[in-house]
Amino acid sequence: MKTLPRKITPIIKDALKVSPVVFLNGARQSGKSTLVQGIAAEIGKNGPAAYISFDRPTLMAAASAEPEAFLTAYDDTLIIDEVQMVPELFRALKIVADELRLKDKKTANGRYLLTGSANILALPKLSDPLVGRMSVLTLYPFCTAEATSGKGDGLDRLFNMDLAGLKDRGISLIEAIEAATYPEIADQGAKERSIWFDGYLTTLLQRDVKMIAELEKISVLPNLLRLLATRAGNLINDSDVARDAGLNSVTSKAYRNILKMMFVNFDVEPWFKNIGKRLVKSPKGYLTDTLMLCHMLDLNIRDIARNKPDLFGHVLENYVATELTKLLTFSQTKASLYHFRTSDGKEVDFVLEKPDGSILAIEIKKSESVNAQDFNGIRFLQETTGKDFIGGIILYSGKEVVPFGKNLWAVPFHVLWQ
Repeated sequence: MKTLPRKITPIIKDALKVSPVVFLNGARQSGKSTLVQGIAAEIGKNGPAAYISFDRPTLMAAASAEPEAFLTAYDDTLIIDEVQMVPELFRALKIVADELRLKDKKTANGRYLLTGSANILALPKLSDPLVGRMSVLTLYPFCTAEATSGKGDGLDRLFNMDLAGLKDRGISLIEAIEAATYPEIADQGAKERSIWFDGYLTTLLQRDVKMIAELEKISVLPNLLRLLATRAGNLINDSDVARDAGLNSVTSKAYRNILKMMFVNFDVEPWFKNIGKRLVKSPKGYLTDTLMLCHMLDLNIRDIARNKPDLFGHVLENYVATELTKLLTFSQTKASLYHFRTSDGKEVDFVLEKPDGSILAIEIKKSESVNAQDFNGIRFLQETTGKDFIGGIILYSGKEVVPFGKNLWAVPFHVLWQ
């Protein structure tokens, strides 16, 4: 297992300074436990923070029976791992956090650091009691910059158009994709990864899902995930997915959303404003881990790159979607990720929008060359958004940063792992 510093660590520490409860969620095996145990000595007020995990049945039983008493038994910072296994704790946390604030608002902050493998924001009964009392952060599997000891400032450099001096760190695109995965397998070969994914998915789809939902047809989840893998980077049509999965559309959408809650897949919503064109308003779907996508297709990433160029284009788009999503969790630049498409065929793979409405357009091209026509979708967006348009980037397999007009650039993929 690869143990490396995580870029989100300083953000967790800052959140603990201003919030009584910090919840770090993310996929199982994304490195949450390793991270919080690694900072336990730094975040306690009077010594190392106490650490407990609900993988231990006795602790889980005690917390379920008397949640308030369980929480107040610790008079300093407490780390609780896999907190979703005891949902009774969330309402108790509200009560305890409020009592701590009444005593001393300043010392109340940083008392509870929680981790969980389910997105509690999708479970209002759990998350609503802690509104205003809890900061929610997400830890994904390694991004390439983390796995290869890069700075992780590629997204900030794109937004700032700071493209001079980008370094080719000697990492090929395939190596970058292979590195950006779960810590357990980031330094493993294809055979070992395949065995690991088999066990991981069995645990996730047969055991962990039951903790957040009672599903009548849980056996369909592997096939549903395989269908989502074949559609990575495409617009989501729940009716088509339901038909192919042998489910009704309501059930199919519900099951897909449960997989999203477990951080297996995610959607990129459409970007749209009133720009005088009819816009497509369907999201695009991706898998959170690109090597898992390849595993679900029963293919090796290197074989795909060598022998299936069309499929590799979809795999590459999935990789960029995951890298942008990961970078957004710790970059200085705050933005939301979208895609853009009009009904008459104009499109941009990704649009990043800052809170002030300014946007950065990103298109992906797997080849080593770029021409002016490749910027058609980006130029359309540039013309229709005016001063909100920061810049347009085509990520490509070449080695040089090349200008194609005002704030339009062809940029090597290695900007992502600077």
